Amino acid sequence: MKTLYIECNMGAAGDMLMSALYELLEDKESFLNTMNSLGLPGVHLEAASAVTSGISGTHMTVTVHGEEEDEHLHHHEHDHEHDHEHEHHHDHDHCHDHEHEHHHEHDHDHHHDHHHDHDHEHHHHHHATPGHIAHLIDHLPLPEEVKTHAKAVYDAIAQAEAKAHGCPVGEVHYHEVGALDAVADVAGVCYALYLLRPDKIVVSPIHVGSGTVKCAHGIMPVPAPATAALLAGVPTYGGEIKGELCTPTGAALLTHFAQSFGSMPVLNVEKVGYGVGTRQFEQANCVRAFWGESQEGGNGEIVELVCNIDDMTGEALAFAGEQLLAAGALDVYSVPGTMKKGRPGHVLTVLCDAGKERELAQAVLRHTTTNGLRVRRCEKYFLTPGSKTVDTPWGTVRVKTAEGFGISHAKPEYEDAAALARANGLPLAVVLEEVKKGL
Repeated sequence: MKTLYIECNMGAAGDMLMSALYELLEDKESFLNTMNSLGLPGVHLEAASAVTSGISGTHMTVTVHGEEEDEHLHHHEHDHEHDHEHEHHHDHDHCHDHEHEHHHEHDHDHHHDHHHDHDHEHHHHHHATPGHIAHLIDHLPLPEEVKTHAKAVYDAIAQAEAKAHGCPVGEVHYHEVGALDAVADVAGVCYALYLLRPDKIVVSPIHVGSGTVKCAHGIMPVPAPATAALLAGVPTYGGEIKGELCTPTGAALLTHFAQSFGSMPVLNVEKVGYGVGTRQFEQANCVRAFWGESQEGGNGEIVELVCNIDDMTGEALAFAGEQLLAAGALDVYSVPGTMKKGRPGHVLTVLCDAGKERELAQAVLRHTTTNGLRVRRCEKYFLTPGSKTVDTPWGTVRVKTAEGFGISHAKPEYEDAAALARANGLPLAVVLEEVKKGL
């Protein structure tokens, strides 16, 4: 199967990820033409050759009205304390500050830490909310699958920022120029992966850097709170390099697309892409993307938590299932079984990601009467989920999609189709047939 392995020995930032993936594409010119025709105000992308520690690669320059964000931050390089102050110079409310602080810091400011060092202090104008960003992405001339992924990445960043700074998601604000620059990074990574269509994506443990970084509100630890929230459950490490190596944008992209984290799988490598940052270190400052064919069984890992229960009512077991799903389980189900002493009972199975194993195991013990459970780690095959919309004479219907291994599935959202059928006095089958024509 076609496998993408992303090596994050120097962390990850949105533009560095895009640069590494760009090097893997067959038609690089078409990618750039598409990205430069998105209609993002004043945004322009240019792929420039770059060298880090003697290794050649690509640095994707993203300019907004002719300016690249890192052009104005070099005078702030104080070893590892690369200013987030620039974002905080806007000094609005707490959430707004940190949003700037972290969203383009996180997009680019974090790129800046070790990658770019962007200073936005020269920009003192409009700001964008998560709703504005979603509206902007919705109107980009890109495939629906790409826009769905891009919005999900931004949702994750907004949730992390809100959690880190103690404000509602709706109050998270991004500086206008940083937001435009970041949308280009996120959309570019999502579009490159759409073109590559890997069957499996594996990411290395992520180097987050170490030390502290200075902002207008004081000294902040590395990784920054939003980045740490996004990387919960993901293998990360620090080290001797001072500074913020992984940005919130990089973290959000990696956690959204990675099917597993770990060492490189057995891979017949066909290409290697190098996404180069602008700062110089004693070691190569780049993200590497390995592309090739792997022959492993599954395209991911899943954990099964299993226990036998013979002393819970159906209502109580159903309630426990609801709580486990709310806690992050991928699926919860039970099957009848015969327990000790011939008692009828149920075998409860909870499916979860490997990173959620401990949390869900404790939730099973909390919400059920079992005193113990079994853990099974399994390879899994799955199709990559997505979504699209189909127009019918009566309205729009969302469609769930799933693709991989040369296979594609599509299933209309029942509630959308049912709503149109009710509103127009039609049989459900008529609406579904019309949706099928548009797939």
